[in-house]
Amino acid sequence: MSGIEQARKTVEGLTDGSFSPGFGNEHSSEAEPGALPHGRNSPQRAPLGLYAEQLSGSAFTEPRARNHRSWLYRIRPSAAHPAFVRTDNGGLRTAPFTETVPDPNRLRWNPLPEPAPGTDWLAGLWTLGGNGDATQRTGMAVHLYHANAAMTDRVFGNADGELLIVPERGGLLLVTELGLLPARPGEVALIPRGVRFRVELLDASARGYVCENYGQPFELPELGPIGANGLANPRDFLAPVAAYEDGDRPVEVVNKFCGNLWTATYDHSPLDVVAWHGTHVPYVYDLRRFNVIGTISYDHPDPSIFTVLTSPSDTPGLAGVDFVVFAPRWLVGEDTFRPPYFHRNVMSEYMGLIEGAYDAKAEGFVPGGGSLHNMMSAHGPDRETFDRASAAELKPQRIDDGLAFMFETRWPVTATAQAAGAAHLQKGYDNVWQGLERHFRP
Repeated sequence: MSGIEQARKTVEGLTDGSFSPGFGNEHSSEAEPGALPHGRNSPQRAPLGLYAEQLSGSAFTEPRARNHRSWLYRIRPSAAHPAFVRTDNGGLRTAPFTETVPDPNRLRWNPLPEPAPGTDWLAGLWTLGGNGDATQRTGMAVHLYHANAAMTDRVFGNADGELLIVPERGGLLLVTELGLLPARPGEVALIPRGVRFRVELLDASARGYVCENYGQPFELPELGPIGANGLANPRDFLAPVAAYEDGDRPVEVVNKFCGNLWTATYDHSPLDVVAWHGTHVPYVYDLRRFNVIGTISYDHPDPSIFTVLTSPSDTPGLAGVDFVVFAPRWLVGEDTFRPPYFHRNVMSEYMGLIEGAYDAKAEGFVPGGGSLHNMMSAHGPDRETFDRASAAELKPQRIDDGLAFMFETRWPVTATAQAAGAAHLQKGYDNVWQGLERHFRP
């Protein structure tokens, strides 16, 4: 049985009981009866001869609402490993981004080219750009990936930040310390800072996007006047249940630390957590379950209403990074230009496309590609979209042929040298706004 067939069989065996629903919950799970201690976190002798270990994604003293930690009960403690040594970073880059200067121009890329045979998810990561400083836990990075092989006997962990994975083509099986999570196009998966995992493929190849968030962990945005319901519902986020590997075999563990990759060969799999409980957990979310809020009278609310997740900064309302999705929805605004309006923004926007077409761009913006509009760069519908929308009959209109998203950040995104000089960087992107005619008639 091939690796893809085995991964698909594993996913087919997952049921509703293979996940624990709820965002920010105190989850608990055990793969063996009696493995999870009760009444205390670190008993003198943990059940079943396991080791008790705490994984902290936040400082001990952070407020309870933002305190992320999980207790893991594992076959061997994480401390039992040889020394790490530096390894090649490949196409992966980390903030601060100093190879180039921030560019005020609007930029757009085609999808990544086909990878070399045998490229797994980690080797297929390619950094487009970002901001901040990973060593100071501020900012974010935009990565893309294109893979055609599973991470066999190879495990990855990221000390620099959490990873929001957005598949665009081909499904993934994320085998994490805390259990199994499938992530298909139309879904997103989050791996918290420090949680180790490997990526298996459900299809011959896989392509998509990653937001690496160095700052505060993603949380659900406040709803304010919207009320108690709407946008992403907490119960639609699914955490895994415990599943462990018990194998004495060489496994390469790759650790991303302060921007560089370090590697060590363990004599066992570190994915050996038999039971766990806590709040520092991976999860998956189906973007089609997003409850879109919009106008039922006129005008077009600001795109902040499409925020799925936000990473708060030290300034209230000003996010380190927001994750925004343009999900299927109805447009019914009266006397309203319905596509996204022309705009200049203090925030910087990287937009990607998962499927279909985006309603503000008639052509050139394709699934797997992406555009970067840095702060205060003017953008909006292209000429063809403007002409069509200005003359359209304003009857109720269903938008269901596209699924686009945005990583929006308070700081400029500096492109890496490899992104600024990439062969798949589109030349002449500015031309999509040419031909917007003068209509002024005083």
